[in-house]
Amino acid sequence: MSNIDCINNQIEALRLKMFEAHANSVDYLELVEISQELDDLMNQFDELNKLSI
Repeated sequence: MSNIDCINNQIEALRLKMFEAHANSVDYLELVEISQELDDLMNQFDELNKLSI
């Protein structure tokens, strides 16, 4: 599995985790932490995508 595929899988897993956390009314700070992790992964994905073009 390529790095892009691996990061994409992690993004999808975190996106689902964030959706479930919101649906279960978790603490706002926990949602922010998940969102920040998601942002970091999406930035990594974007950088890898730029390199592969």
